Amino acid sequence: MGATLHVFAHVLMAFALVFVVPMGWAWVHDDVTHEVQWAQAAGLTLASGLALWLATRRHKRELGTRDGFVLVNLVWAVLPAYAALPLWWMVPGITWHHAYFEAMSALTATGATALARLDALPVSINVWRCFLQYVGGLGVMLLVVAVLPMLGLGGMQLYKAETPGPMKDQKLTPRIAETARGLWGVYFAFSVACLLAYRWAGMTWADAFMHMCTTMGLAGFSSHDASLGYFQSPAVEWVATVFMGLAGISFLRYFMVVRSLTLRPLWADREIRTYVVVVLAATVWVAGMLAVERVVDDVPTALRVAAFHVLSLATTTGYATTDYLLWPPFIPVLLLFLGTFVSCAGSTGGGIKMVRMVLLIKQARRELVRILHPRVVNPVTLGGQTVPPVVMNGVLGFMLIYGAATVGLAFLLLLSGMDVVTAFSAVVATVNNIGPGLGEVGPAGNYGGLTPFQLWVLSAAMLLGRLELLSVLVLFTRAFWRR
Repeated sequence: MGATLHVFAHVLMAFALVFVVPMGWAWVHDDVTHEVQWAQAAGLTLASGLALWLATRRHKRELGTRDGFVLVNLVWAVLPAYAALPLWWMVPGITWHHAYFEAMSALTATGATALARLDALPVSINVWRCFLQYVGGLGVMLLVVAVLPMLGLGGMQLYKAETPGPMKDQKLTPRIAETARGLWGVYFAFSVACLLAYRWAGMTWADAFMHMCTTMGLAGFSSHDASLGYFQSPAVEWVATVFMGLAGISFLRYFMVVRSLTLRPLWADREIRTYVVVVLAATVWVAGMLAVERVVDDVPTALRVAAFHVLSLATTTGYATTDYLLWPPFIPVLLLFLGTFVSCAGSTGGGIKMVRMVLLIKQARRELVRILHPRVVNPVTLGGQTVPPVVMNGVLGFMLIYGAATVGLAFLLLLSGMDVVTAFSAVVATVNNIGPGLGEVGPAGNYGGLTPFQLWVLSAAMLLGRLELLSVLVLFTRAFWRR
């Protein structure tokens, strides 16, 4: 445990540097009072990391698999506590429960906010909320595995524990640090393009920066209570739609495109092809319903509004330009359902990932064939290769735990007095890192009216979802702690 805490001390000290971003915005806006509070938060975080490093400096060793899982959980559970401090200090009337929930939502790129009157908050607070989603979007630990090798500490175990999707053992480069740098390079390139596109669409530099952070992180926080509806701009909607769609595709594939200088890694990928088909089909369906029900005035507007909200919910971003709960009931339920599986593995989105859904459908088809032809050899394949039984067993086990966790967490909320629609949709929205749900936590509301118990349950749901359940629940097994 000492070695794990020693590495975590490095992570905590590195996290203190993140506070420089909102501190800089406070300085630009001559917000001296908050500038000091940002410095205090950074100092406390740095001091905590330094104290932990001094206490564990004799425990340096290569991390094992167990150490990796413990470290990943420590990072995602403890960093939100430090990230919540400035919110707790600076947002009027906020409780610690709300502050931690907001920070957890930010770092897990969920986008479920417990705050209201966002337009009245200091710019540095909104920058902090959004920048946390940028950092958390691709995974704090992915950045860590690029840094730890320079400190003489192992990183492959952490990469396996954090990387989403069933194909997590695939190595793209001989060194995990090189892979991490490549992924962050692609992430940064898309981010610059997104920032400039938002500025071109009419946003201020501050709004463009904040919404770039939450678009590329597929996270959905905004600096305005009306979300992107505040801008009343088709250009802004199209920019968001395009970059949400791009960010919903695996950054691992983009990295391979850069390395191979060919688009083959994209169009040859079954998961990406299915992602595109599902998004297009859902967009046409929703647009048709909006036009037929006369929710919008014309077909072009229906297509724009449908494309924006389908991509927003399907990629687990969570932006909105209108209260879609007022649309025909089929549409908001469909949008929430899409958010549970559409994002590709290796993207910044949440949910069970499209590749798992593809494998589940193939497995179901295989079982139907086996019923008719018991002796036939019909393995599950993906990309022309047979999927190993260990991968399929992992997918089936994940889905069993996913279903059980969703139902269990929803029952906890029901026991606390929450209504059925809000309870189940809130759990689905947080476990899948979508953000807005239905009922009380829909796009026109937020999570601020929930009780402390309900906020902690949903904070746990966001942690489970971000680490894809198994990385968290494995800590509660007897075998994990058996030496």
